[in-house]
Amino acid sequence: MSKSKAPVNPLLESKKRRIGPGVVVVVILVLALGAGVAVQYWRSNSGVEVSSNGGPEPTVITGPGTSGQGVKVGKAGAKANIDLYVDFRCPHCKEFEDDASSTIDKFLADGTATVTYWPMTFVTDDSPRLANAFAAAAAAGKANSYADELYADFAKSWTQDQLIELGKQLKIDDPAFEAAVKDNKYAGWLESVGQAATARKVEGTPTVFVNDKLLPSDQLTPEGLTAAVTEAKG
Repeated sequence: MSKSKAPVNPLLESKKRRIGPGVVVVVILVLALGAGVAVQYWRSNSGVEVSSNGGPEPTVITGPGTSGQGVKVGKAGAKANIDLYVDFRCPHCKEFEDDASSTIDKFLADGTATVTYWPMTFVTDDSPRLANAFAAAAAAGKANSYADELYADFAKSWTQDQLIELGKQLKIDDPAFEAAVKDNKYAGWLESVGQAATARKVEGTPTVFVNDKLLPSDQLTPEGLTAAVTEAKG
């Protein structure tokens, strides 16, 4: 004789059906949150390793601090100058750096062109901190390599401690560098650089001029730069 089944409570069965998917969603959210926290921890605490090839550092011709003037590097007397308006938190600047940095480095090494950095500070809340650290490195003679390294590890948060460690890795041993990073020394200068960019009608990054001639966005390539520099040299 078969046993009779206990009566089914429709309300309990409905609750069971609803709880399952909800629990799965909660678990997924918790895992995603945990992964996000882990990534942020890595970005803020990962070690600093430089990728510079050890080549010669271009001479800093004009250092930071002069109101409304960018940081110029290279060999004095070059017939062409490349103005780079960049933000170290700008992903498009990172793409431009990846594509064109070797071409620019060649121009600097052979004296074909100088480069003037105009660090912008508007892409993220972190932009001013990175721009100030770049200025401090430029004052110590390491403008080009410091800029390269900020882009080389673009995913890093570049906290104050990481920025200082990057300077150490690049053999900046002047205590003034660390003090400038901690004290945000170049904030006023960066504001003046931004004002100069506005006066020049710079509306985004990267923006590039070669001898005062604006390069169209589709010419922000090694080929476009080479053609513009060749024309500027006459």
